[in-house]
Amino acid sequence: MGLVIIFALVTILAGIGTVSAFKNKNYLGLMFGAGTFLVFGWFTLMTFINSGYPT
Repeated sequence: MGLVIIFALVTILAGIGTVSAFKNKNYLGLMFGAGTFLVFGWFTLMTFINSGYPT
C-alpha cells in the first residue's frame, strides 16, 4: 500500500508541474511533466489494481 501512496503523490505533483509549465509556456517542462504524469499514473493504477487494493 505504501508504494501506491508514493506513486500517487508523484503523479499528483507531476500533474501540478504540467499545468504550471503549460501556464508559463515552458515546452520542455511540459513534455517531461506530461510524460511523468502518464508513466507514474499508469504505475499507480496498475499497482493499485495488482496489489494495493485490500481484499
